[in-house]
Amino acid sequence: MFADKAIDFYYSYLRYSPLIKWIHNMTASIDFQTLAVNGVLGLHPYQPGKPIEELERELGVSDTLKLASNENPLGASSQALIALQDPLQTLHLYPDGSGFALKNKLATTLTLEPEQITLGNGSNDVLDLIARCFLDNTSNAIFSQHAFAVYHIVTQATGAESRVATAYSADHPSAYGHDLEAMLNLIDAQTRIIFIANPNNPTGTWLKAAELESFLQRVPPETIVVIDEAYFEYVSEEKYPDTTKWLERFHNLIVTRTFSKIYGLAALRVGYCVSHAEIADLLNRVRQPFNVNSLALAAATAALDDREQVVMSSEINRDGLAQWEKACADHDWNYIPSIGNFICVNVGPDAMDVYDALLHKGIIVRPVANYELPHHLRITIGKKEQNQRCIEALEQILND
Repeated sequence: MFADKAIDFYYSYLRYSPLIKWIHNMTASIDFQTLAVNGVLGLHPYQPGKPIEELERELGVSDTLKLASNENPLGASSQALIALQDPLQTLHLYPDGSGFALKNKLATTLTLEPEQITLGNGSNDVLDLIARCFLDNTSNAIFSQHAFAVYHIVTQATGAESRVATAYSADHPSAYGHDLEAMLNLIDAQTRIIFIANPNNPTGTWLKAAELESFLQRVPPETIVVIDEAYFEYVSEEKYPDTTKWLERFHNLIVTRTFSKIYGLAALRVGYCVSHAEIADLLNRVRQPFNVNSLALAAATAALDDREQVVMSSEINRDGLAQWEKACADHDWNYIPSIGNFICVNVGPDAMDVYDALLHKGIIVRPVANYELPHHLRITIGKKEQNQRCIEALEQILND
């Protein structure tokens, strides 16, 4: 009883002590904006696709169809799901910080050395590692208009300058795509990184081997070129390059890929990059310990053997793209030709109203006004019946 009263007295003292009240008032008046580094102050958080649970909670809809985040409609690799059973028994232990098994499996698959591989908590993590390793407030990074939003985020967070090359115009044969000549013209002595997405998200536009190789030949060797190939496994175009084969010739090249898309492991967050071994060594110096968890390591290692997952996902995506292209032609909807697992459809100046109307029908897509495409919606390719549901909903909304 006495001990309880003593404790009550102590906390009452703390609550009403003039010194404690003075400290509280002083800290309450701090403007934390003044403490943040300059690059962070101008940033806006990355906005992911709206979660299914959030939509159903807000609007009371059910049977929600999410076509907003370029996720695989087939789900996760079956071999990956089986491989998850073993690490579940050792969740009390830290993962292998070196990612030995996954890096060696990747090295064999890609005909590279394990020392050339850097693992990340998704390929976004790798992009952040690259920026933190090579950028500061005296340097700049170059990327294209309409390119993946994370390039600007990781650049600005370091205090470096973002240089945005104007993309091709809507009436160009490669509408909204990367203009490599414009990117070359922005290079100066302070350029440390050039980010190129191939194919690009959200436009789905792509660069052929010859033009990309010519570009690399003209970039100064002290400028790092990052080729983001998150959708690599979906592409079947004959002239699309596998740039991992170019690493011996271009030592300033980094290629990033992910297990989030075709392998269906988005929730586990595992990606990687391949590069010259000296670059990989630098990246691993800033990489956080245990940045890829045990479940992700096991699932990704197993997924590399799941050829059926890749083939089936590619076929469904190819058929789905054709389905959407036909629907766009039938309804006179303009769209950006894509080789990814998504398509950008021009729904007019009321794109946000169309997006909202789709939400009320239980369909989540992605507005891309933040990519300077205010009339477009990016729609993930789903299974045939999922695509058809979205097409019919869009037709009804645009005809009302």
